[in-house]
Amino acid sequence: MSSTQQLAEQLIACPSVTPGDGGCQQIIGERLARLGFRLETIESGPEAFRVTNLWAVRAGSAPADSAKTLAFAGHTDVVPTGPLDQWTSDPFTPTHRDGKLYGRGACDMKTSLAAFVVSIEEFLAATPEPRLSLALLLTSDEEGPALDGTVVVCNKLTARGDRIDYCIVGEPTSVSRCGDMIKNGRRGSMSGKLTVKGVQGHIAYPQLARNPVHALAPALAELVAINQAGRWEDTRNSYFQPTSWQISNFHAGTGATNIIPGAATVDFNFRFSTESTPESLQKRVHAVLDAHDLDYSLDWTIGGLPFLTAPGELVEAVKAAIADETGLDTELSTSGGTSDARFIAQICKQVVELGPVNASIHKIDEHIAVADIDPLKNIYRRTLDKLEALQRR
Repeated sequence: MSSTQQLAEQLIACPSVTPGDGGCQQIIGERLARLGFRLETIESGPEAFRVTNLWAVRAGSAPADSAKTLAFAGHTDVVPTGPLDQWTSDPFTPTHRDGKLYGRGACDMKTSLAAFVVSIEEFLAATPEPRLSLALLLTSDEEGPALDGTVVVCNKLTARGDRIDYCIVGEPTSVSRCGDMIKNGRRGSMSGKLTVKGVQGHIAYPQLARNPVHALAPALAELVAINQAGRWEDTRNSYFQPTSWQISNFHAGTGATNIIPGAATVDFNFRFSTESTPESLQKRVHAVLDAHDLDYSLDWTIGGLPFLTAPGELVEAVKAAIADETGLDTELSTSGGTSDARFIAQICKQVVELGPVNASIHKIDEHIAVADIDPLKNIYRRTLDKLEALQRR
């Protein structure tokens, strides 16, 4: 069994359902400390939902004015197991069947964490005094609300002037083969809760009431038409899908069939590209609602801002590392939901996500192909070598 697989299994055996860390960061921290990393544990959140974060850094030998830092980032928490009786084997007992390693977190994302650590160990064994500075950012609050995790660490780094130049997030991004897709950006997420006010009344006397559903319907039709035509932005970005606006919930009425409701509530969400801002999208929505003379309130929640890492030093190093290890010409993608990369991208201009095949994440019997474990570690190691070579030019 390889060193990466051994560490992955050790981490899987730690029950770390969010916001729990289960001892994972201590295991990783002890290995990094032996390599000369300075460890900083940052706890955050209320006692009942205490989050553990780890920031580990090892300074390189490059002069301060030219020093570059590569950070690996990920999460030690996992989603709940779901019904235990539906698992073929215990979710926190690493188990092998048919060439696959089973366990909660096997794919999302404890194997990536193990691959980070072993790639760093191998890199430093071959290059004891690298010019490149190395860091690891871990949280136990990625699968939860994400209020006390990576964002807290990023804010702390910003406050004291610590810089990250490159970041690789170990999210499971691959589709069919390890390394066939990396994320070089993500769409932003913004939700709205719209309440349109009416006047409740008997359905037989509509002249004595005001139906908020009837008032809202033309405005919703206009918003749907804008969305279907892809007209939220005036320009397109070739890396992103068009901005999408979708209704997730619609509620009005008391359940009775003879009452005109007094209010209608709509929950919706934007997934938007870097061509839009929260402010520009909010302005468009309010303009439509105001044009229809609605009596409404609208509360906005920004889940994350979009980011994009254009081809450059990090993207090219990762692509070359994947090609060298697997022969694949990896696909750049911004698809999918949000990740903690949205926070890191606010303090680091070059961020990519790269990890194993994601078909089983969050599912019963989550697993990773054993044959993918060491190639993933080797891709990270090759990326380290390529970025170190850039520092020595």
